Amino acid sequence: MLVRVQNPAGTNAERALIDWLRTWKDPVSPHGVATINCSLFHKDKLHQFDAVVWTPTSCVVIEAEALVARQDGALEIPLNGPWTINGEPAAMEGRDKRTPLEKSRDHTFALQDWLSARGLGQRAVHGVALVVPLRGAELRIEQAWSDPSFDVILGNDPGRLRHYFDTLAESEKHLWTANDIAFAFRGLGLLPYLPAPQELLNEGFLGPIDITLWHGGPQQAQAEAYAEELAQLERDAQGSGFAIEAPWYSPWKLYPTERGDIDMGRALMRAVFTVGMVVAVAWILWFVVTAILTYGPG
Repeated sequence: MLVRVQNPAGTNAERALIDWLRTWKDPVSPHGVATINCSLFHKDKLHQFDAVVWTPTSCVVIEAEALVARQDGALEIPLNGPWTINGEPAAMEGRDKRTPLEKSRDHTFALQDWLSARGLGQRAVHGVALVVPLRGAELRIEQAWSDPSFDVILGNDPGRLRHYFDTLAESEKHLWTANDIAFAFRGLGLLPYLPAPQELLNEGFLGPIDITLWHGGPQQAQAEAYAEELAQLERDAQGSGFAIEAPWYSPWKLYPTERGDIDMGRALMRAVFTVGMVVAVAWILWFVVTAILTYGPG
């Protein structure tokens, strides 16, 4: 998982989320790119996202909330209204008086609408509320309703969030390409944080790559290097099928020419070595022919 933090200052829940995402480095971990503390200005309103995570199969907006008081029991999540723990309001760290569900509805709809206006509307945006209790708190989630686009995850075990993305990957199709990610980053004003094409491909996003989407950003050079590498591979593939690569002991391998440099000593050694090889081959042929004529039948 590639993690891009736009604003390192954040809540305790956001810092915990960053630490968890950065541990997803092994091959079986969820793959993708996460942006922390990014924002979207859509329809005259600023939407501040705690995190947006893109994987090759999904886009997830995460609302990270930490509890500031030791509260044990059942976290009750109604369809509408405040979240409570054993009848008491959940003491959450954020200053926003809206519940994570209300913020998730607002943010996911805005991002979905923004993507749709740019031709990416067929890609669903999911919402997740990550609730991080104080260490040692005994907390469980009670949600009497179901919404496939919204989930609540208890953040007392980082494995729960990982399991969520693993489950989501099994149920979703491969929708997001590297170009889609680059397009979204440019539109969200995140071009300085856009990973290089090679990094996105390594995370499982499909190509091909339009390197113009990286122009103007810090990864432009890497994008152009990637394009040149592909062009060279294509030229090599289109080369003559009858071409024979020179062996390691050939004069052009032992004394290669260098672009922009004229080395007479190197050229002389290459010429002398070539003449020597020709003489050696001629002598071997003469020896073989002489042996056949002298000791051959008849």
